Amino acid sequence: MKPSILQKLANLSERLDELNRLMSSEDITNNMENYLKITREHAEITPIVAQYHRYVQTEADMKEAQSMLSDPEMKAFAQEEIEAGKKRLETIELDLQKLLIPKDPNDDKNVILEIRAGTGGDESGLFAGDLFRMYSRYAEKQRWKLEILSANEGEVGGYKEIIAKIEGQGAYSKLKFESGGHRVQRVPDTETQGRVHTSACTVAILPEVDAVADVVINPADIRLDTFRASGAGGQHINKTDSAVRITHAPTGIVVECQDGRSQHANKAQAMMVLAARIKQKEEDAQHAKISSERRNLIGSGDRSQRIRTYNYPQGRITDHRINLTLYKIDAITEGELDELIIPLSAEHQADMLAMLGDDQ
Repeated sequence: MKPSILQKLANLSERLDELNRLMSSEDITNNMENYLKITREHAEITPIVAQYHRYVQTEADMKEAQSMLSDPEMKAFAQEEIEAGKKRLETIELDLQKLLIPKDPNDDKNVILEIRAGTGGDESGLFAGDLFRMYSRYAEKQRWKLEILSANEGEVGGYKEIIAKIEGQGAYSKLKFESGGHRVQRVPDTETQGRVHTSACTVAILPEVDAVADVVINPADIRLDTFRASGAGGQHINKTDSAVRITHAPTGIVVECQDGRSQHANKAQAMMVLAARIKQKEEDAQHAKISSERRNLIGSGDRSQRIRTYNYPQGRITDHRINLTLYKIDAITEGELDELIIPLSAEHQADMLAMLGDDQ
C-alpha cells in the first residue's frame, strides 16, 4: 500500500479517537448542529478505521509468524500463516481503497435531464424522442418520478429540446455518466433508397441544486420574458402568457419552461434549471483543469465528447469511453440501461483507485 495512503489511515485513526473523546463529553449536545456534524463524521470514518486496524493486526501477525521460521517444528505452521496473511492483506487493502474513494456529494441528488437535437435535422429530433423514452423507461424501472419541465417538439415527432426532472434515490449516481454526445446510425422512415443516415443529440445530466444554498443568483442579472406556450397542454396553456424565458446575463444561459400550469410554476421551474446549469458551468471549469492532468474522463460530463453510438442496422450500442459494444440495442433503448451503467461505474471506480494517493 502507498505510504501516503497509510499515513492518511493513521491520521483517520487519530481523528476517530478525538471524535470518541468529543462524543463522550457532557456538553456535546449543547450545540446540536455541531453534534450532528461530529456524529456524521464518526459514522463515515469508523468502518475505514476498523479495516485499518485489521490491516495493522494482520501485518503484526505475519511479522510474528516470520520470527518462527527459524524453528524447525514451527516452520510449516509459520509459512501457512504468512501465506494466509498475504491473502488477507490483499483483500483488506482493496476494501480500504474503496472506502477511501471520495464520495461524490451529488450522488444522492435528483436530476435535471436535458436532451437536445443536434445534426441530422428531423431524424435528430426523432432520436431525441427515442433517448427520452429510454431514460423514461429506465426511471420507471427504478421507480423514480419523472416530470417534464419544458418540451419543444419536432415538426415530424420527437423533440428539438426536452427538459425533465427525475426524482429518486441514487438518480444522479446512476445517470451522471450519460452526459455527452449520443450518435445514431439508422435508415430513416423517409429514406426511399435504404441508405443509413447518421444523426446526433446531446444529453446533459445536471444534479438538482439548492438555488439558495448552492448558487447565488442576483435578481439584477436575470431578464424575465413571458410568452404564450405552444404545443400540448390543453386550452389553458394556449390562452395565457404562462410560458417563461429567463436569461442570465453573466453566463448567457437561457432557460425556457412552458409545461407548468401557471406562470408562477414555470418561473420556479426555470429558476431551478438555471441554478443547476450555473452550478454545472462552474464545475465544468474545475473539471477541465483536472482532466488536463488526469486521464479519467468518464465522469467529466463534457457534452462536446461523443460518448455513445446506437447502430440500428447492426443492432449494437458502443460506448466509446470504455470500448464496450453490446448487441442489445432493443433491450437497452427500452430502459435496460444497467447493461451500460454498471460497467461505466466500475471503470470510474478503477480510475479513482488508480489515482488514490497521487495527490497526497
